[in-house]
Amino acid sequence: MAKISKIEAQKRPGRYNIYLDGKYAFAVAESVLIKYRLMKGMELDQAQLAQISNDDEIARTYNKMLDYLAHQLRTEHDVYEKMRQLKTPAEDIEPVMQKLRGLHLLDDHEYAASYVRTVMNTELKGPQVIRQKLRQKQIGELDIDSALAQFTPERQLENATKLAKKLFKRYNKLPMRRQAEKVRQGLATNGYAADLFNEIKDTVTPQPDLEQEDELLAKEAAKAWQRYEKRVQTDYERRLKVKQALYRKGFDLDEVEHWLNEHENA
Repeated sequence: MAKISKIEAQKRPGRYNIYLDGKYAFAVAESVLIKYRLMKGMELDQAQLAQISNDDEIARTYNKMLDYLAHQLRTEHDVYEKMRQLKTPAEDIEPVMQKLRGLHLLDDHEYAASYVRTVMNTELKGPQVIRQKLRQKQIGELDIDSALAQFTPERQLENATKLAKKLFKRYNKLPMRRQAEKVRQGLATNGYAADLFNEIKDTVTPQPDLEQEDELLAKEAAKAWQRYEKRVQTDYERRLKVKQALYRKGFDLDEVEHWLNEHENA
């Protein structure tokens, strides 16, 4: 048995030095001090000392997790991985998690709801990208479904419309058909349903600049015509190659045919 001869507060708030039989023995968190009602004159055996030491390790890890959670919302997976990075003993992880859950400092349901609200209001990502991000955070599917219920079809249309308009501006130097393809792909890549573009295309598609389209076609057609001059043996093959190249770039085949006819007759 060892007797507590002195309890001394550290300069660091919430930590206390414990002296046994006149010598410094260990330090404990205030929560551990209170839990075991440690006081001067109290006698402790080896089993009690081991339990106090273990609880203090848990308390120290808990305080580190409080600091970790102070900066932003975290998922259970985030906190679990953080404790693993700190090399927390496996048996100490769950007690810390339980304490944080009990104080509602860990709540994946609320995390998912908050994440969806933030993305919905500050970004233009669609529900499938949001779902994938939450899955990467190890959020359960039921919590994800519940959170995504906030992202109503009407709100998805609103955000998708904003994104589509931005994408049309980004690709405005391309042929109109190619612009539409790029915007459709962009919406899908950002997590919107594949057929959503069909619902908003009449609203978001800008009026074509016919003069710009003609200039772009003339530029690209001339380059393609020159490129295949020596690569093929007949004019028929050359025309076919040019048509294929320009169609892949989004140009209308009738317009390409018109350019070829004018070019050959010039």
